[in-house]
Amino acid sequence: MWIDVVAHLEPFCVSLVKRSAQLDQTPSSFLKPATSSGSHIVFLVQLLFLQGIIMKRFLLSYTKATTGLEYFRGFRTNMKSGYLQANVVILHKDLADDFEAFCNANRSPLPLLYRSKPGEWGCPPLAAQADIRDDCPQYCVFEKGVLVSKVASLAPYTAQLQDMVTFYLGCSFSFEQALEKASVPVRNVEQGRNVSMFKTSVPCVKAGRFHCPMVVSMRPVPQIKLDAAAQCTHHIPLAHGGPVHIGHPALLGIKDLSQPDYGDPVELSAGDVPVFWACGVTGAEAVQSTKPALAFTHSPGCMFLTDREEATVSHQASESEECPLTFCISQNPLHYSVASKMAVQRVRAIEELIGEDPGQRGIQALFEQDELLKACLSLSHSSSVLITTGFPTHYMHNPPEETDGPPGAIAMAAMLQALNKHVVIVIDQRALEMNRWIMQDAVDRGVIKSAVPMMSFESSGPDSALRFLCHDGDPSKPRYDHMVAIERSGRASDGNYYNMRGVNIKHLVDPIDDLFITASAVPGITTTGIGDGGNELGMGKLKEAVKAYMPNGSLIACDVAADFAITAGVSNWGGYAVACALYVLNLCSIHRRYVQKGLGLLPTPEQHSLWAASLPSVAKEEEMLHILVKYGVRSGKTANLGLEVDGLTFHPTHSDVIQRLSDLSIEKLQQE
Repeated sequence: MWIDVVAHLEPFCVSLVKRSAQLDQTPSSFLKPATSSGSHIVFLVQLLFLQGIIMKRFLLSYTKATTGLEYFRGFRTNMKSGYLQANVVILHKDLADDFEAFCNANRSPLPLLYRSKPGEWGCPPLAAQADIRDDCPQYCVFEKGVLVSKVASLAPYTAQLQDMVTFYLGCSFSFEQALEKASVPVRNVEQGRNVSMFKTSVPCVKAGRFHCPMVVSMRPVPQIKLDAAAQCTHHIPLAHGGPVHIGHPALLGIKDLSQPDYGDPVELSAGDVPVFWACGVTGAEAVQSTKPALAFTHSPGCMFLTDREEATVSHQASESEECPLTFCISQNPLHYSVASKMAVQRVRAIEELIGEDPGQRGIQALFEQDELLKACLSLSHSSSVLITTGFPTHYMHNPPEETDGPPGAIAMAAMLQALNKHVVIVIDQRALEMNRWIMQDAVDRGVIKSAVPMMSFESSGPDSALRFLCHDGDPSKPRYDHMVAIERSGRASDGNYYNMRGVNIKHLVDPIDDLFITASAVPGITTTGIGDGGNELGMGKLKEAVKAYMPNGSLIACDVAADFAITAGVSNWGGYAVACALYVLNLCSIHRRYVQKGLGLLPTPEQHSLWAASLPSVAKEEEMLHILVKYGVRSGKTANLGLEVDGLTFHPTHSDVIQRLSDLSIEKLQQE
């Protein structure tokens, strides 16, 4: 066998030496042809003095020449090369600048390692003695965007290649060893298959003549290993970096994991979650969309092997404040989000702050960690948000509303608007006109930049809630992807609505609870409840704790659950906290990259300034209370008509909390 190997090796290496001599890198007399079987061994020993890349390239060449592509693909996808691999796109030089701009606008799927000069076969920064005409196992040939053939060599196209530029792009195969070192199983390797690759419905950012949907690769990862998978790949940006989506494939427009567009189907094991990384095959999609006269790419799974060692991830990097953590934000459909450890710590500090209980209601008994974090991660992914508020506790007064709820609702809406979310507010019909006037005053006095549309909901039949929430009443076409109730009267188990004193106020409340009940069965709508007593809409998630620990809990406890239940000493503080947490998360580059699917540029300093201006402030919230007092809205606990919420005066109690929330939100800003 060794004689056969060396017999193939000899002309291969002589060819390499000749190429080296042309580059003045290796003397052409270094190797002499072998004349006997014994001298074959001497020749092999001499070869060991050359760079290790020659042996590596020989192994690829020998396998390709003697065993065929099918074996080679298996060899390729399972070998422990230890070297960075690259996707390849070859275009006419007139398209090169546009494609480079396209890569820079879409760095996750197309991390640019090297752009060659026209007619340059090698890539000195990546590999010595390379020849792109032969160094991939298989190539795709495109004419006017149509795949016309797959070939083992581009040598027959040498004349055309003189006017073409080669782009070497990072490849996710380069991080598979890092996954294994982090004890994350690599299912495609275990199953002896190429990785699954899929075209998505996510458009890349257009640049020049180039545009196309992003392609992703999918690797099943055990749920308990999601953090490890995100952390070790995040630190390898030249191999696409961290995941761009974790969860249900339909959220990327992928219909069937068993039918990949490229590569092989990879089976999930029990407990696995589909994890998707941006994929360099996006380059081939760009070629097909742009339709150049002639173009070449590597064949999927048949990458170019560089001389550069694969990146490794240190334990210190995975433990740093800038490493990603994963959180499940939806079960229907399954969806995870990602944020840096630093951002998570800051949101947890915000959550702890709003749990203070100056009114001594015992609200700590209802606290569940990370409800604020997960609700805000979900809101950050949303595009259309419905907010509802209004607790008519003062049934003896007109209006019966209280000062807790509307300020928090408007604070959330202001930040969501700044983040380019569509926002609407739903309130009781009897209070609709007054709240529209309150909203306009809030705009005029600088509390919020632009008015939020307001509407009411009144049940008119069994499907009225579904029709309100979904276009044409179709559950597959929801109008909103997140709903938030803040200090909104919640329906108790007996169908009534109670204030904290146990008084039934059902006659003043529209059945907005029906929207939350219906939303629980609509895939893609997530719900959040914010409360400070347990009788608010959404607090049904905590109803057993409310019954056990809150005054009149067995009577007043809301029976309608939200996906997330944020508890606060005062509900307004929960609204302020949502605004602050959204700000913190969107300053986190790890989270923003994930939300943007790794496409486009991160937000500019000007956008950061716009978000900062939308944070709640002492001045804005004091102005908001003045507006409510103008319309006769009273403090919840005392019914006082003044700058007071739940019996606590704005100064010093509320102003102090608002200032501390602001301080927590902007601290360490430069580090983000």
